[in-house]
Amino acid sequence: MHRIQTSSTGKPPARNTIHNEIVTLRQVLKTAVRHGWVEHLADLSPPYKTQGKISHRPWFSPKEYKQLYEATRRRITEQKNGLHKHHAKDLHDFVLFMANTGLRPDEVFTIQHRDVDIVDDEATNETILEIEVRGKRGIGYCKSMPNAVRPYQRIVQRNKPQPQDKVFPVNHRKMFNNLLEKEGLKTTREGKKRTAYSLRHTYICLRLMEGADIYQIAKNCRTSVEMIEKYYAAHIKNVIDAAAVNVRRVKPKKLNPPKPVDDLD
Repeated sequence: MHRIQTSSTGKPPARNTIHNEIVTLRQVLKTAVRHGWVEHLADLSPPYKTQGKISHRPWFSPKEYKQLYEATRRRITEQKNGLHKHHAKDLHDFVLFMANTGLRPDEVFTIQHRDVDIVDDEATNETILEIEVRGKRGIGYCKSMPNAVRPYQRIVQRNKPQPQDKVFPVNHRKMFNNLLEKEGLKTTREGKKRTAYSLRHTYICLRLMEGADIYQIAKNCRTSVEMIEKYYAAHIKNVIDAAAVNVRRVKPKKLNPPKPVDDLD
């Protein structure tokens, strides 16, 4: 109420703002309990659970993703300076690598070349990358799409790295954001801003659209099925099986009444 009365807009704080502040306050109080500054932890839970609006994560549709990687490829030819051209090539390969592995940005920037192996997958008869991932969920593994192999090979050929060198030593965040602004891809229709994380969301959504198993996607992305169902699958029309939804009960056929029997027969 104090914020509404003192705010220049007269609007209450957003739901997400209140949530973040309550989480922060709860952490402070937990610290106080551990140090013995307070005896009990206050109950900060709401008296009833409100249903928040679930919105999907910002991603690039197939058409937008094609527009993005064509723009990064075009940027390479536009650069005349050798260093700038080198950075443009790194950005192009970064976009392709991210969208074909589903890694988180923090995971990508910690991957070393010794964590990546180019293998022939027996299940698909395709050449893919097997990546040992260290990040938010600890150590995990990722099997890429075949389209991630060529960008990685270009990175190795271009940089001549040592095994302990990082695959992406430089974060081209500013160049990436400028490119999104130039192409009109920075925000979604709902006004959500796209970042490098949106490439991970794109990977998950494209896999769902192709009919990949949601459990295998969750394992490969080191997340849960619940998270994917809540934030990704809810807005992917290909996930809905029309044959399973549009079921019609078969009406029984009407039996013809028996014909009268002629007495002479």
